[in-house]
Amino acid sequence: MKKGIWSNQEVKELFNQVEQTKKSGRPLKDAFIAHAERYTRKPNSVRNYYYHEIDQLGNDLTRLKKLGIDLEKHKKTAIVFFSSNEEQSLMQEITKLIDSGMSVRKACLTLSNGNVEQMLRYQNKYRNYLVKQKSEAIDNTKVIKFTKKKTTLNDNDIQSLFMGLVRLVKRNALEQINDKYKSEFDRVNNELRKAIVEIHNKEKAYSELKNEIAKLQKDNAKLSQDVMKLRCDKASKLKEKLSIKQNANVVEA
Repeated sequence: MKKGIWSNQEVKELFNQVEQTKKSGRPLKDAFIAHAERYTRKPNSVRNYYYHEIDQLGNDLTRLKKLGIDLEKHKKTAIVFFSSNEEQSLMQEITKLIDSGMSVRKACLTLSNGNVEQMLRYQNKYRNYLVKQKSEAIDNTKVIKFTKKKTTLNDNDIQSLFMGLVRLVKRNALEQINDKYKSEFDRVNNELRKAIVEIHNKEKAYSELKNEIAKLQKDNAKLSQDVMKLRCDKASKLKEKLSIKQNANVVEA
């Protein structure tokens, strides 16, 4: 098969990969990367084809039915960005709740009114805000500026130059640590998102199981009552039958 041509099987596998990735709570780019590695394609090309194919299948119901793809699971979502005022207000609210003793996750969940997806969005925004604040603090590190051109350096100049170099080295080290921190944060955040989705699904399954057990208990109680009623009716009929037989024997005697 030529690299640029997509078979129906590959299209189905891509959409299935996307569904599984969404279900596990991971970002969609993971699905595109995994598919690109399997078929030796570029992740961006896979992503572009995926969104193009959504539009095409929406206009070709015959092919959509043939592929067996549920477009309800592949709706495009528009990204809603925070305005500067909204971001500042949200950060203040989260910080206020954290200062009152809440964790970041609990604060974001409270502000999102229990909406897990919105909670994750707030949490990511807050984490990125902290990283941005640290980066700005590093950028504001003062470096000594030489305003007067000199042909020779005295001891003070040498000391100032040395301290400036120390600051530059420190800044470079902090930037490297910051990059490492961000990479670790992304990994942990993905794991946390996956765990939250799994907990949410388990809670939903537990609630459904609890309702099913309650229904079975109700049905069992009704069945027990019906059985008891049948036994009583059978006993009454048997008693009546014995009474008639005894009366007949008395008459014959």
